[in-house]
Parts: sequence; structure tokens; C-alpha cells
Amino acid sequence: MSIRLGYQIPNFTYPGPVEQTFDTVAAQAREAEAAGFDTVLVMDHLYQLPGIGPAENAMLEAYTTLGALSQVTSTIQLSTLVTGNTYRNPALLAKTVTTLDVVSHGRAILGIGAGWFEREHHDYGFEFGTFGERFQRLEEALTIITPMLKGEPASLDGKWYTARGAMNNPRVRESIPVMLGGSGEQKTFRLAARFADHMNVICDVDDLARKLGVLRERCEEIGRDPATLATSYLVMGMVGEDEAEAKELGELIPEDRRNRAFVGTAEQVAEQLHEKVIGAGIGGITINLIRNGHRPGMVTKVAEALKPLVSA
Repeated sequence: MSIRLGYQIPNFTYPGPVEQTFDTVAAQAREAEAAGFDTVLVMDHLYQLPGIGPAENAMLEAYTTLGALSQVTSTIQLSTLVTGNTYRNPALLAKTVTTLDVVSHGRAILGIGAGWFEREHHDYGFEFGTFGERFQRLEEALTIITPMLKGEPASLDGKWYTARGAMNNPRVRESIPVMLGGSGEQKTFRLAARFADHMNVICDVDDLARKLGVLRERCEEIGRDPATLATSYLVMGMVGEDEAEAKELGELIPEDRRNRAFVGTAEQVAEQLHEKVIGAGIGGITINLIRNGHRPGMVTKVAEALKPLVSA
């Protein structure tokens, strides 16, 4: 399993009636598949995120959406970027992603992180807890989830979670890949080294090379070959049909995302990514097109520019 070129769909506010929302999502996923993306990813959030839109904007539940996408695509991998661990019982999450794998004929990836959006927890009644507590919960969850994804019964009498020989059938693969998302050097990277097949690094681009160095150290600390942990980087793509549109999109970037956003035509963005992301040592790119990905042809245009960067 590897995410060399992923397409993330974080925005569900489109022109047209709400009844067509999923049709627009499905059209993007099919276009991504046809254009050469290997994975389509959705956020696991309940409200739209600051920096993309107001909380009231449309947000589809992640696993319902991925299950539906499994039926309108045939080869592209399906994942969240990433599942908020705090929103689901871990054994049930293992069952959920395994069911997605079955209905998609072996295309699911479990993307997972500790959870961070406090307002969602408050409004929906989920316990948020402290930063440290959320990572304690994530470690316990992974202790339950990872054996279940391999078909092994899971047992844990933990502080946060309990499992008593939890079984997970049916399955169509020996194991389902696990991807962690985040940038924490002490907690997230250590958990990735222990449990994950893939690490999606979310950080300012200037920090990327250093973060990858720390990730390698975390693998070496436990005797793992760093080459066995695949990596990718999440890019906010402000990609215009021409330089004029790209300039307009660039003016919409929130201040806290400016060091993760790439602005220009598809070819210009590809050049920037080659230098700053691939050049830093990352293995794959996941890009979103939050302002115009729903426009027919945009996903294809971006894929054609980015595929040479990640071809084997």
C-alpha cells in the first residue's frame, strides 16, 4: 500500500441544490480515478473547518461517503485524512473500515489521528479531554484496531477502552493498511513507527525535511527500517486555469495555511512541489482543490502535472 498521489475532498459546498452534493463528490472521485490518482480521501469532520469555510457549511459523514464512493469507483483507494479517534469506539472503527474494504473489494485504508477540533466534541457531546489524554486514547485504540485489521482477536483492559477478544469478520485481505496523520514528533511519530504503514505529515513546508528526519529517528529507535514507513504530504492547492485565476485564489488563503498552500497554474504548482516537497524527501503528495476541484477537468489537469513527480 502506498499513497503516491492522493486527491482529498474537504469541501462539500457547491453550486446547485443540496440533492446534488454527493453527485458532485462522486464526479470528482471518478475523475481522480480516471486521471491517475491512486487514492481519494475525505475529512472526518462534523463541521467545516476554519480556513475553508464557516462551521455551518456542508460536511458529509466520512464513512457513509466512502462507502457510497466505493460503488461509483473501481480501482482507487479510499481513506479518511484522517479519522478522529475520539468519535468512535476503536473496535467498531476496525469493523467499519473492514466493511468498507469488503464492499470496495480491498481498497480501504484506515487513516487515523488523535482528534483536535474542540467545537465538534463540545457540540456533539464527545469527550475532548487534554492533549495528552487524546494521545493515550489513540495508543489504546491502535492496540485494539491493528490486530483486528489482521483478523486477530483484540483484547485490552485499558484506561479508556476495553475489548474482550473482539473478532472482525468477514475480511477480503490479510491486513488493511494504517495511515497516521499529523506532525507531532514525540507522540504521533512514535505511534506511527510502532503501528502505521504510512505517515501523512501535516506541517509547514519549510519544516518538512526536518520532520522527516525526526520520523526516521523514531523508526530507528525501535529497530524499524524507516524505508518500511511510507510518507506523504498534504497540500492545499490553489490551482488556477491561468495565472489570473491563481492570483485570485491565492488571496483567499487563510494566514495560518500560507506555508502549506501552493498557488499557480497546475504546471507552476508542480514545479513548486518538486522543489519543496519531493526535494525534502517525501514519498507522495495528497492535494486538495478546495475552491475549484468540483469544476470538471480541474482534477485531470492537476493529475497530469503531478504524476511525473511521483512516478516510480
